[in-house]
Amino acid sequence: MRTAFARAQRPAARQLRAAALGTQGTARRTLGPVGARRQLRTAAVCRLEGPTERYNTLTREGKLRDDEFQRGVVTRLQTLHEELQKYVPEDVPVPEVGDLKPKKGFWGLFQSAPVQISPQEAAQKAHVPLGIYLWGDVGCGKTMLMNMFYSTLEPSPPSLLTKKRIHFHAFMQDVHKRAHALKVQHGAELDAIPLLASELAREARVFCFDEFQVIDVADAMLLRRLMESLVSYGVVFLITSNRAPDDLYKNGIQRQSFVPCIQLLKDRCHVICLDSPTDYRRISRPISNVYYSPLDAGAKDHAEKWFEYFADPKDPPHPASHTIWGREVRVPKASGKVAQFSFSDLFDHPLSAADYLELARQYTAFVVTDIPVMTIRSKDIARRFITFIDSIYESKGRLVATSAAPFANLFVDDDPMAAKKPADGAAPGHVDDELRAMMDNLGLSSDSLKSLSGDEERFAFARALSRLQQMSSTNWLEGEE
Repeated sequence: MRTAFARAQRPAARQLRAAALGTQGTARRTLGPVGARRQLRTAAVCRLEGPTERYNTLTREGKLRDDEFQRGVVTRLQTLHEELQKYVPEDVPVPEVGDLKPKKGFWGLFQSAPVQISPQEAAQKAHVPLGIYLWGDVGCGKTMLMNMFYSTLEPSPPSLLTKKRIHFHAFMQDVHKRAHALKVQHGAELDAIPLLASELAREARVFCFDEFQVIDVADAMLLRRLMESLVSYGVVFLITSNRAPDDLYKNGIQRQSFVPCIQLLKDRCHVICLDSPTDYRRISRPISNVYYSPLDAGAKDHAEKWFEYFADPKDPPHPASHTIWGREVRVPKASGKVAQFSFSDLFDHPLSAADYLELARQYTAFVVTDIPVMTIRSKDIARRFITFIDSIYESKGRLVATSAAPFANLFVDDDPMAAKKPADGAAPGHVDDELRAMMDNLGLSSDSLKSLSGDEERFAFARALSRLQQMSSTNWLEGEE
């Protein structure tokens, strides 16, 4: 039905495009290039499918549940969608490298920074639409709504609007890598942030950041100036996070220096809490049996069966290696786009998020064997495991695993004094209300999180469990999610 409808619309669409192109020269002569783009883009809005129409279609077809909480967010997304279709951003200036280095010699003593207006004032002056900061519990549909918005945001000729959707973890890895490359190219004394922000703004004027969180002081200090520069260049943000803006980088080192970034997010985004009571990753789906426990005689057969399922018959199983940031990462067994590791291969060594992201780019399926129960002494390993899960999930990869216990029971506490040690001044065994609600949705007990200290770790673990459940479905395995 949709195909027939699309065919019926093609003549009208061609006619509209021809009319638009035919009047483009006249519009440019009478309105100027910017005015012509605005006029043509305004005419294009009516023929683009927006978030509301897409959401209605998906609920009508039974692919989504009609959720009143989500529908309220969809309305705001629709407003932003319409504003962006009319938004004509100004050209992004390229800073002079010489201006980004300290002046040397006697006259350098009299150097002063150029007078600049604030990022908020610059955005208001250029009539930049306000973005959206969407936060809420694990599994409430934030990422789905972002993906739906992103897929409907299609620029119309002669639009200058560009877009980019990226997991925030991957974005920060890319930012650090590019900042380092700029300093190598232009010298260590270069202030790389303005130049990097200019590059990013020329690549995309709409950034969709999934799973926004700040847990590292280096990220926090860099992010403040980077976000200020991007806002000044007219970039619009759609952000999802498990945290409200005021809770970002909570109790972090030098947090006071990061507070202006929080305020900027609140000034330039509509902050929306998605309080849906339903965890959509918990909705019953056919289970594909990709996870196996315990580690008995059947575990090896399980891993071999799934490796063979994903393997390329023309590429016999073989060891492989990849050079990532100058370091070699070994793959014990690979075939085509599937890689197999033991748990110790992946997590007993100090691999980073960059390593896991690169592996997720190289392979579409992973078989991980012999996952043990982890204790409080294994927190570094647990963090790597969680980062790995996030990397595979974001790349839509498939995961097969054999483990000593079901994932919800992988973390135990072998410290007899742990129950007597209150965390962050809280009473022993205390779990805050937000985390308690998340644990209830996932069917977890407080013992499941006892080995992880700090709210950020607990949130990350709960998110990983929710994602593991989603990745175990037939829909995920067949690429339908």
